[in-house]
Amino acid sequence: MKKVLLLSICYAFIHCNSNINPKNKIQDDVIFLASDDLEGRQTGTKGEKIAANYISNRFNQLGLSPKGTDGYLQPFSFKSKTNPHEEIKFTENGDGRITGNNVIGFLDNTAENTIVIGAHYDHLGYGGEGSLYKDSIKAVHNGADDNASGVAVMLHLATILKDKNTNNNYLFIAFSGEEMGLLGSNYFVKNPTIDTKKISYMINMDMVGRMKKDTTLAVYGTGTSPIFKQVLKSHNDNFKLIQHESGVGPSDHTSFYLADIPVLHFFTGQHEDYHKPSDDAEKLNYEGMELISDYIFDIISNLNNQKKLAFRKTKNESENTPRFKVGLGVIPDYLFDGKGMRIDGISENKPAQKAGLIKGDIVIKLGDSLVVNMMSYMRALSVFDKGDTTKVIVKRDEKEVEKEINF
Repeated sequence: MKKVLLLSICYAFIHCNSNINPKNKIQDDVIFLASDDLEGRQTGTKGEKIAANYISNRFNQLGLSPKGTDGYLQPFSFKSKTNPHEEIKFTENGDGRITGNNVIGFLDNTAENTIVIGAHYDHLGYGGEGSLYKDSIKAVHNGADDNASGVAVMLHLATILKDKNTNNNYLFIAFSGEEMGLLGSNYFVKNPTIDTKKISYMINMDMVGRMKKDTTLAVYGTGTSPIFKQVLKSHNDNFKLIQHESGVGPSDHTSFYLADIPVLHFFTGQHEDYHKPSDDAEKLNYEGMELISDYIFDIISNLNNQKKLAFRKTKNESENTPRFKVGLGVIPDYLFDGKGMRIDGISENKPAQKAGLIKGDIVIKLGDSLVVNMMSYMRALSVFDKGDTTKVIVKRDEKEVEKEINF
């Protein structure tokens, strides 16, 4: 009850006081959005609505104009699917329907073109299908990194872009329904509140709160406009960049790419707390988040004098992803750019843990196949069936270690 009262006081204070200094509130925004009292911000729940109202009031505080269909909100309703391969269809609200809300604010510089800056704010609630938490007791999945971090960086960008880089307008969107299949961004693109032909490009932040000591930052969509790679390189003084050309991926930038809009998606990597109740606010790297925000600001500044950016289709890297029937039970380090597949986390009671593999091991051979990167690892894994036994060789502390894997 004390936490509920404290949050209520904080929320009322933000709502009532329009003279609060809006700068350097990245950590404050994460702490609020990732609180237990928002119960994981699952789409259609009370916690999601509290989060939407909080973001609406932050937009108002920052002087953004409402650009939803109901003030800052853009409600969308859908019926939850029972078949996992079935596409969710948007419907009118009614019995059995779930209603989520995108939150949309507009910084109008009376420019011809608009830049969309987005991040999803929904998460898993108490877990459910997407959870990697195996305890039988339900627990709130706070989603501090996924994706209170992205929303906080988006709000910080809204702060520092005010009265700057005025050759473009800025549309800030906090999407809901991302965890259910990019629903909010899909709905916006199909039901836009601005002319999408005037969108120059879209920037997406999803899980930008866990920058590691080596300052690795993944950027997706770098091939979706010819100018992106040059701009990313020219302003990079702080990061070890891992670039991916494809505009298709498991986050909201995909919806915009499929509408022929150039996209950039920023990501600091998965971790052991991904989709678990332990993804909490105190574990985030707030200095790293501010560095990312400043980097994105520099990119936007560089592009300020450009007209609407040219769009380029990219190869969908996921189309070549092998299908597999078994798994090691590891979280790969997607930001690792060395030879092999580095393990960033181990799931309990899975083949990797039973074989004695540990976090930090680099898989260099699986069965008869050499592993040089993520794709070769997945190809090697795809040949095995449940019940198979094979050997895995990992590099550990500069030594090669062989283990037996039972799938």
